[in-house]
Amino acid sequence: MQPSAQSARRVTAGGDGPAIGPRPLDAYLVAPRVAPPLDAAFRPAVLARRALAAAVRNSGLGIAAAVAVEQPGAAICTADIQLFPESHPGAAASRAICERVVKARLWSCGGTRLWVDGPAELVDQLRRHYLEDPAGRWDAYMLGEAVYGLPFEIVAAPRDRFPVSQEKHTDLGRHLDGCRIGFDLGASDRKAAAVIDGEVVFSEEILWDPSRQADPQWHFDQIMDSLRRAAAHLPRVDAIGGSAAGIYVDSQIRVASLFRSVPPDVFQARVPGLFDEMKRAWGGIPFVVVNDGEVTALAGSMVGNVGGLLGIAMGSSEASGFVNREGRLTSWLNELAFAPIDYGPAAPRDEWSGDRGCGVQYMSQQAVGRLLAPAGIEADHAMPLPDRLVLVQQLMQAGDERAARVYETIGAYLGYALLEYRDIYDFDNVLVLGRVVTGIGGDIILDWARRVLASDEADPGADQAAGERAPAITFHTVSERDKRHGQAVAAASLPALLLL
Repeated sequence: MQPSAQSARRVTAGGDGPAIGPRPLDAYLVAPRVAPPLDAAFRPAVLARRALAAAVRNSGLGIAAAVAVEQPGAAICTADIQLFPESHPGAAASRAICERVVKARLWSCGGTRLWVDGPAELVDQLRRHYLEDPAGRWDAYMLGEAVYGLPFEIVAAPRDRFPVSQEKHTDLGRHLDGCRIGFDLGASDRKAAAVIDGEVVFSEEILWDPSRQADPQWHFDQIMDSLRRAAAHLPRVDAIGGSAAGIYVDSQIRVASLFRSVPPDVFQARVPGLFDEMKRAWGGIPFVVVNDGEVTALAGSMVGNVGGLLGIAMGSSEASGFVNREGRLTSWLNELAFAPIDYGPAAPRDEWSGDRGCGVQYMSQQAVGRLLAPAGIEADHAMPLPDRLVLVQQLMQAGDERAARVYETIGAYLGYALLEYRDIYDFDNVLVLGRVVTGIGGDIILDWARRVLASDEADPGADQAAGERAPAITFHTVSERDKRHGQAVAAASLPALLLL
């Protein structure tokens, strides 16, 4: 997900800026065993959390605490945390790492209410963070008013009144009966397909440039044009399902880079219900739209016939989706682009939120762009990120070792990110797609991610910190045909047909 005009309260950051001064959590930063070749300062979040947990456990003074993120609709994601007591020198560090854990849960699970079971100092620090810190205020606004339309709140509650984890799965997807249209709205093209009983009978890709368009009617007309072109190949249209970059709640557009040029007041007046307008134009048939990462994960699950799958698409941003063990989509937000995976003081800033170490800077074209200079690859400062990726791909094709270092570095990032994500989601299958992993470089990325995971499995300290060893992660790949048709079928399968 990328910046958009409707997010008026973004944080402005003039570049990465210098590394911040010494922080309490720095004492628990751990250099990775599989180091990214171009990023010696990378300090994986998962290793810092394990180091703190081990220190608390070995001290014999640990305080059991917990946080929970609650969505409107009662889906709840919890995390148990061991803290040092306030009298201990490590107390500030354990509170600081707790804030990072909370941020990861907020953007992976999504919600407007944060429950905290812990010392008063922890509750106070979290409240100050979301009221006073620029990045914290941005998170609170985005997850409260912008996404769910409710104020963000922090509730202190003892263990006997603390909520329990509760996943809310949806009935979206895997509906293949009837005549359907599936569509996908990307930053540079829009796709639509006609599907009859799960078989694609027509598909089409049309170039477009939605982010420069200020009039929502333009978007409406362009999308409707693709739907009509697909409908011409069906005897009737029973349902329409779609995917698009951004955040969608009940098919309502909450935040989306496709509409970044739409003025905020115009956005609020017209854009959130744009797909409801289309549904009415199609006679009220089932019409569902979700985030593109969700459809990627659903497509991977359907093609591979597996559950417990995390999908990651490395493109202009980091798009993510999750399918549970039963092969169902859930209500989790899965905006991992904003979840921190690097706790290093020199970690790059996210240009939108202003926070450091978030996934988008490590697993997208933005990562490629910032790694060119460390790799010794010269590029004009004005060169767009997609063109920088093409440059690296061309160099890789020519056997340039500098390009290989870029891909190796991103692969190490991916491996440690997956270890971080696995403490949030229940998965052992991963599907990685996107332009960044296209070609030879993609094989290098996956190879280095596997190195990280193998190193972690061989680390006796990891077992001690993480508890029982989880099954190995399996990487899935799909053919070019399945990428195109699988995504279309998965999108088309989102809505169930109306019962007559």
